[in-house]
Amino acid sequence: MTEDITQLSYALDTFYFLICAVLVMWMAAGFAMLEAGLVRAKNTAEILTKNVALFAISCTMYLLFSYHLMYSSGAGGFLPSLGFLLGGENTVDQVMGSNGDIYYSNRADFFFQVVFVATAMSIVSGAVAERMKLWAFLAFAVVMTAIIYPTSGYWTWGGGWLAELGYSDYAGSGIVHMAGAAAALAGVLVLGPRKGKYGKNGSIYAIPGSNLPLATLGTFILWMGWFGFNGGSELMVSNIDSANNMAQVLVNTNAAAAGGVIAALILAKIWFRKADLTMALNGAIAGLVAITADPLSPTGLGAMLIGAVGGLLVVASIVVLDKLKIDDPVGAISAHGVAGLWGVLVVPLTNASASFGAQIIGALAIFLWCFIASLIVWLIIKAVMGVRVSEEEEYEGVDLAECGLEAYPEFSASKK
Repeated sequence: MTEDITQLSYALDTFYFLICAVLVMWMAAGFAMLEAGLVRAKNTAEILTKNVALFAISCTMYLLFSYHLMYSSGAGGFLPSLGFLLGGENTVDQVMGSNGDIYYSNRADFFFQVVFVATAMSIVSGAVAERMKLWAFLAFAVVMTAIIYPTSGYWTWGGGWLAELGYSDYAGSGIVHMAGAAAALAGVLVLGPRKGKYGKNGSIYAIPGSNLPLATLGTFILWMGWFGFNGGSELMVSNIDSANNMAQVLVNTNAAAAGGVIAALILAKIWFRKADLTMALNGAIAGLVAITADPLSPTGLGAMLIGAVGGLLVVASIVVLDKLKIDDPVGAISAHGVAGLWGVLVVPLTNASASFGAQIIGALAIFLWCFIASLIVWLIIKAVMGVRVSEEEEYEGVDLAECGLEAYPEFSASKK
């Protein structure tokens, strides 16, 4: 009987892990649709190409290199074994649950982790949109997913020094989202703003996206995928405590997103006298990012308030970055960086096992590592192959310059 229960638990936890990973993978579609909706039509095909390619690169680098770097103490080496590459004997990880030892497939753990690294890289894509060379971006994606992300990941989830210090980040407000935002910020600073975004007299000109229905769809896809992102981070579901925890995580995740939307929408109405849809969309994402550091400990009301603060912060951050002439077409740095920092720092308010000291040190370490390392890589790429398309190519659109096709050829000016 005991053996049967163990096998059933193994099967259930493995299946749960895999389904949550599929939900997180679906977030790649959310990022692609959100970014495609918030850029101009002439840059849509290129942004979609970046999102497909970065996902493939992230998965490949994590399989060949990054998973074993991030979890080197548990994986038994720096590089994957030949057996792992060729699909050798399936090993298991052991997790202690309230009802005893529960096991799940190591392959399921890998699959869940691999879609996380793709999420971190997706954050960079939108921030550098409309003026970056495609192959320069893809070159950075290799380094980001092979070295930068897994290094800070090892410090935390891999059992490194931040884990020993007591840094707490349930599903990755800092480890995934702030890391991606730090890399994006470095890229934007090296790249510079889009032509026509800022005037010589300090004026700021809005550059509207081409497809707000598509951006809204992308946000809803991300909202849905986040249930796997946070829910899967419970790591198991085969006993009463874990099942209840997962239910609480999903309730809190949803409440935080809702709080972010409402707060951002109200602030936009007060500040701009308009109900700005793009701010509402970023408010949802900011709420989701903020609760990701600990979606388990707060009550539903507490999660809603955490998300609401994230929604307020993202609106303020977008405005401030614009005043600083830091051009982020989709608001990724604000939604994932500022809200991610808020999420990390608020954890001790609801989780007695976390400390403000460890959270502050962890946030600083992750940000500084990802920003400085990314800045160095961006500068090297700039020196070797350049990072920005020509002014003429930017004017005509990077779809034609980089991809040789248009996303909406029937509606292009050249066809009229």
